[in-house]
Amino acid sequence: MASEYAVELKDIEMHFNMSKEKLQSLKEYLLKFLKRQLAYEDFIALNGVTLNIEKGDVFGIVGLNGSGKSTLLKIISGILTPTKGSVVTRGVIAPLIELGAGFDLELTARENIYLNGSVLGFSKAYMDEHFQEIVDFSEMQDFLDTPMKNYSSGMIARIGFAIATMTVPDILIVDEILAVGDFKFQEKCEARINEMMNNGQTTVIVVSHSMGQIERLCRHCAWLEHGNLKMVGDTETVCNAYKSAY
Repeated sequence: MASEYAVELKDIEMHFNMSKEKLQSLKEYLLKFLKRQLAYEDFIALNGVTLNIEKGDVFGIVGLNGSGKSTLLKIISGILTPTKGSVVTRGVIAPLIELGAGFDLELTARENIYLNGSVLGFSKAYMDEHFQEIVDFSEMQDFLDTPMKNYSSGMIARIGFAIATMTVPDILIVDEILAVGDFKFQEKCEARINEMMNNGQTTVIVVSHSMGQIERLCRHCAWLEHGNLKMVGDTETVCNAYKSAY
């Protein structure tokens, strides 16, 4: 039944206008724009993707660079609107798509925790209540008052993941963020995802180039190739076919 799906995608297409020529400066771009001399090529990032993800599933998306994985996640998250097709999502979405998204890197981690919380719709009182939980999970106690522009990608990932999972979202979207940072913290993140998986309430969608990670975490999987949905099924079947192809 449709009500069992957390995400429903039907005939999704995503087109981007790509410049055909390499312009050397903003001035050159503006001149060509004013003279209407800019030439574009229609790039199809996703082509007729239809996909349903069940509530409570942990769902992986695999594919080579440029296959459309991150574009698909941005469409599910509502960051991008597809050129064609329909998207239905049910519940609150916590997207972990780009490191640093939702953060002001000039601010400290302490300030960013409250800033990011307000962006997600949480009150200051709520963030006060959960602040220590976020700090403890991220293990960033010694760097709370350091501007985040001085953080490594792994340190940013720690803060971002801790904030996104301080409550149990209906849909958690994770794009390559588990690939950064040290192995121990990756294990910690995977353990939290497994907790969500076991509660049966949270739908987790994971994009990763680590096949081992996809195979450990995910029940089902989709394989994208050049914007087309190549295969959908149980993780073992899809991953074996993907690895055999490449």
